[in-house]
Amino acid sequence: MADGDKEQTPAQIPPDRRHELHQELPVDFPDPFFRSLHRIIRFAIRVLAVLMVAVILWGVGDVIYIIYDRLITPPFLLLSINDIFYTFGAFMAVLIAVEIFINIRLYLGTNVFPVQLVVATALMAIARKVIVLDFDTLTPMYLIGIAATTLALGVTYWLLRQGNQYQEWDD
Repeated sequence: MADGDKEQTPAQIPPDRRHELHQELPVDFPDPFFRSLHRIIRFAIRVLAVLMVAVILWGVGDVIYIIYDRLITPPFLLLSINDIFYTFGAFMAVLIAVEIFINIRLYLGTNVFPVQLVVATALMAIARKVIVLDFDTLTPMYLIGIAATTLALGVTYWLLRQGNQYQEWDD
């Protein structure tokens, strides 16, 4: 690789060429119309981040309420296996919301869509679905669909990890 072909970090690239980086919503885009549209979308993403925090807090309150409600229902202070799975589902929903917030934060902080984290979040969401499956009402096709989705997301995540294994910053 020649000296002129060295990879540069965004800070090393001259301001007039930064728009050439792979960025989803660059704030220094050369066209003023698109630059203003990018700013509007980035503001909308910030609003979504605030709303996601509200959803997370609401979800934590819901988990507290579910545990309280299950513990005060006779027999007192005992949880059935269904109660435990229902509680796990509520916990997982909050954790998925946290992952989505992290996706939003990374998207705003780097201007690059965090594909690996999105796939990991989808994998977590499908894992939540598997944990709370009601096998009494399941159809075989539904179970095959869940299995295929889980396998596809798992393989996709593994492939993304293989492609990123030599990068300095890796989740």
